[in-house]
Amino acid sequence: MKDVLPQVRRLPNAPGVYRFRDGRGRVLYVGRATELRSRVASYWADPRDRPHLARMVDGIARVEAVICDSVHEAAWLERNLLEESMPRWNRTPGGQEVPVYLALDAGPARPGLRVAHLPGNGKVFGPYLGGLRARLAAAALHRIHPLPYAGSRLTGAERDMADRLGIRVRDRDALAGEIAAVLRREPDAVGRTRRGLEALRDRAAGDLAFERAAKIQAEIEALDWITCPQRVAFLDGPDLTVQGWADGVLVEWTMRAGRLGRWRQRRARDPRTAGTPAAWVAFARRNAELAARLISR
Repeated sequence: MKDVLPQVRRLPNAPGVYRFRDGRGRVLYVGRATELRSRVASYWADPRDRPHLARMVDGIARVEAVICDSVHEAAWLERNLLEESMPRWNRTPGGQEVPVYLALDAGPARPGLRVAHLPGNGKVFGPYLGGLRARLAAAALHRIHPLPYAGSRLTGAERDMADRLGIRVRDRDALAGEIAAVLRREPDAVGRTRRGLEALRDRAAGDLAFERAAKIQAEIEALDWITCPQRVAFLDGPDLTVQGWADGVLVEWTMRAGRLGRWRQRRARDPRTAGTPAAWVAFARRNAELAARLISR
């Protein structure tokens, strides 16, 4: 424990993935965190929500971590690593959330955004972790961009709602385009949608409609989940190797079939990072620097 706690104190309070190794270098456990330092430190505090891990803690000799750009990215990286290999103390291969996609149908008859468990054809976005979050995000997008009411095959009740909203068939392409821009994580489109939701939430709270305000707040959080930075899981992605080096430590990941995984690190005299794509250089460098910090005595 005396050797491990100084490593824990060097962790940042940032989203990420951590893993524990024993004295022989074997991986004991892989987990994810909203705040790495506080989450990892909790294993030496009160393990009441993880009683089955109490015996594991005594065997931890080394802590390793990867800083991610969002909690969603950390969730995906954890899943990718657990799908490759299940350490002894992990229980669920791939984590708890179900991978899903959002399919955008901009056709004239029944346009709209739907949650799908397989990518399928057409305009598909994702993948995302968590079916409930994806459904809430779709509801948020329909609330601000009511594409389903721009279809040509509406029921009587749907036509009445379209009239109330001022939506016409001719609005279909514009609404679909705005939804697609949000799902592409275009900052302006995301900002417009989020501000629209916040205004509706605040109006509901002002009218004392607290249940409706809480529902819209849940939709805002789901929208944040699907639009936050996330690049370790793609619908289609190139095969590549990502390497970072700092102070004699080389850290490496590989991406295959759109999933970043196979996290390895070791001491190395010279940097071997020439093949790392430019878009990954900052990610690789900051995590190599973290690995070097955790190794140092």
